[in-house]
Amino acid sequence: MSQRTNIVSVSGGKDSTALLLLAIEQKTPNLRAVFADTGNEHQMTYDYVQYLSEEVWPIEVYKADFSRQIAKKAEFVATKWREEGMPEEKVQRAIAALKPTGNPFLDLCIWKGRFPSTKARFCSEELKRNPIIDQVYEPILEEGGEVYSWQGVRRDESINRAKLDELEEVGGGLWNYRPILDWTADDCFAMHRKHGVKHNPLYELGMGRVGCMPCVNCRKDELLQISKRFPEEIDRIESWELQVKESAKQDNATFFHDIDGNGIRSKVEWSQTRRGGREIDMFRKEEEPALCSSIYGLCE
Repeated sequence: MSQRTNIVSVSGGKDSTALLLLAIEQKTPNLRAVFADTGNEHQMTYDYVQYLSEEVWPIEVYKADFSRQIAKKAEFVATKWREEGMPEEKVQRAIAALKPTGNPFLDLCIWKGRFPSTKARFCSEELKRNPIIDQVYEPILEEGGEVYSWQGVRRDESINRAKLDELEEVGGGLWNYRPILDWTADDCFAMHRKHGVKHNPLYELGMGRVGCMPCVNCRKDELLQISKRFPEEIDRIESWELQVKESAKQDNATFFHDIDGNGIRSKVEWSQTRRGGREIDMFRKEEEPALCSSIYGLCE
């Protein structure tokens, strides 16, 4: 019988932390915890993962590398774009921009020539799923082992997740295991308290989720909180938009999809508007964020 390795994917969020604590509580054998570094996390999340690794369970860190894909695209630009009659100045700018930065998220977007969106969420697959499969699961499976992939997803998060099975056979020795499917967010925070483990501090700073700062699915109020509390993150995304535009065929490569090519600054302005998005709400714009603000009642 092949040996089973239990692998918990940790993001630094409430669900995956509760999942890890459950695995430890159950004395799960051959347990490994892994973290996929997207390159688009807030420093508080990196610090929190380090805290978990030092105080709760060792966490292995992995990240994607798109150097090969970027190099191939540079070759494609140098030949195909010229054959298509693309202006030489644009070709040269794109070739100059097609250099790996070492940041997985930014390099993915430079390679794709665009940012992920709500309809094309290639970020999760390329930055989280694939690196763990390629660097962690496959070496085990190739040696004849079996992998239980512990996933911290809950039914109440979305319609699609509500349909998931707790145990799903993927094939080739790989299984998806989702033991907290029927938990609530409160259940996850209760597991933190039960084991005396701190939660990610971002949950007390207006964030409904952690993992990517910001996420392409960021809520209006959450973007407003980010712009006020962490303006440096908006600056970073704005600089990324400029870099990705240089490598893109089209000139509307923006973090949040916008057919007119308006960048993240325009979305920050939208986050300051009243319901309907047409008129700036001066109270929303000028109000200082509360010292502690949590949609989960963590400040009470």
